[in-house]
Amino acid sequence: MKKTLTKADIVEDIYEEIDKNHADVKNVIENLLEIMKNTIKKDRALLISGFGKFECYDKASRIGRNPQTGATITLPPRKVVVFRLSRKFRVELNS
Repeated sequence: MKKTLTKADIVEDIYEEIDKNHADVKNVIENLLEIMKNTIKKDRALLISGFGKFECYDKASRIGRNPQTGATITLPPRKVVVFRLSRKFRVELNS
């Protein structure tokens, strides 16, 4: 089974590479993730060169079905985030 990379794993990997304590590394990672979240919320797009692009867009409301009862329901509009891999990373991944 594949292991999921967690925020704690990232902190540990960076801690082992640089001369900072765990708390400093964790704060940097927390700040980075907060910047990324705020950018996606505000600008709706976040481009990380050589990695990919996160984009947020609105999905319209639609008709759905409750699988247990079969009843038709209207699903409300919502925002979704998609990730598109950069061409450079896609080539690395598939080589």
